Amino acid sequence: MARKSIEERLAQLDAQRAALKARLGKQERANDTRRKVLLGALVLHRLEHGKDEEFARRLGEWLKRELPDFLTRPGDKELFADLIGNAPAGETTGSAGGTAA
Repeated sequence: MARKSIEERLAQLDAQRAALKARLGKQERANDTRRKVLLGALVLHRLEHGKDEEFARRLGEWLKRELPDFLTRPGDKELFADLIGNAPAGETTGSAGGTAA
């Protein structure tokens, strides 16, 4: 049985390293997505079933203030229309809350 040359072994190790790095990146993205889903679920749960009504009210106000600038795609804004009360797609959001100093 012929032994692999050093170059062949190094190439094989490089390929294994690249595959492991790709797997690690995929796992990190999956973990990031899972964290976002769970955090969003917590926020929605507190809004809908929170025992502390004052906290839920303040959280809702914060979302109405912050989400419109955070969300950039019209489709994303439509998903949160019940929370942010934004206008239907195609209308500008400039008049939604520009009176605060």
